[in-house]
Amino acid sequence: MAVKKATRDAYGETLVELGQANPDIVVLDADLSASTKTAGFAKAFPERFVQMGIAEQDLIGTAAGLAAAGKIPFASTFAVFAAGRAYDQIRNSVAYGKLNVKIAATHAGVTVGEDGGSHQMLEDIALMRALPGMTVIVPADAVETRLAVKAAAEYKGPVYLRMGRGAWPVIFSDDHEFEIGKAAQLRDGDAATIIACGIMVGEALKAADMLEAEGLKVRVLDMATIKPIDVKAVVKAAQETGAVVTAEEHNIVGGLGGAVAEVLVENCPVPMERVGVKDVFGQSGTPDQLMEYYGLTAKEIAAAVKRVVERKA
Repeated sequence: MAVKKATRDAYGETLVELGQANPDIVVLDADLSASTKTAGFAKAFPERFVQMGIAEQDLIGTAAGLAAAGKIPFASTFAVFAAGRAYDQIRNSVAYGKLNVKIAATHAGVTVGEDGGSHQMLEDIALMRALPGMTVIVPADAVETRLAVKAAAEYKGPVYLRMGRGAWPVIFSDDHEFEIGKAAQLRDGDAATIIACGIMVGEALKAADMLEAEGLKVRVLDMATIKPIDVKAVVKAAQETGAVVTAEEHNIVGGLGGAVAEVLVENCPVPMERVGVKDVFGQSGTPDQLMEYYGLTAKEIAAAVKRVVERKA
């Protein structure tokens, strides 16, 4: 049985590792350090941790000031507060000035579960990728999260890191390679391509297994960087497989599906389907119940692949 680990746990552990290596790393939180897992950094480096309280706009503004002073701030809170409540500060204090702030958002998507629609952020990828100069990363598992956090710390410029709440299967081995702006091909095939991010990468791999058992070999791409998206990988996949399905734990409007569609329509139009939340808000339920209800499953991905394959010229 696959080992399970929450991406937020990997984030917290990696912060401590970074803090030991680089004295310029500072961490800010908005009264959620136990949940965002920044508490470990606070304990290890209390002089470099700022507890902002329930004041997300101040969180981002203070992080911007620290970045302007030469520090590398990681500003952490839930995705619904990070991308939503503090959007104006992210736009005008961080992105506009191209400041080196890392916005680390946890508890994204419907898998927040019982907290319900008010806390299930499904629009954050769309909001963040629309900001000029913002890099948007959605790691697939704990291993990729660790690598993404390290890459974000080294990258010069604003970064939005999207993570979840629950523990999900670890997909990658410790020798996995991550590079901002590069997709990782996890399976090869010529019938179609599944492009996924976050926890949907695991569902995409399951769907690929299901389809292979039926005689369809599909390519699977882990598109951890939504912006800048790996245009070459998307175009190559479209040219070689002739059909694309995207899968994300996010609204199908403006997220990974939208980003991929933009690339395809400008470079290599092919039949495409988007698996994700169909432009509605979330609701209360267990993560598994909600994934099933909103069609965020391997079964739905496999069905979408079959539909696009039928549409191929």
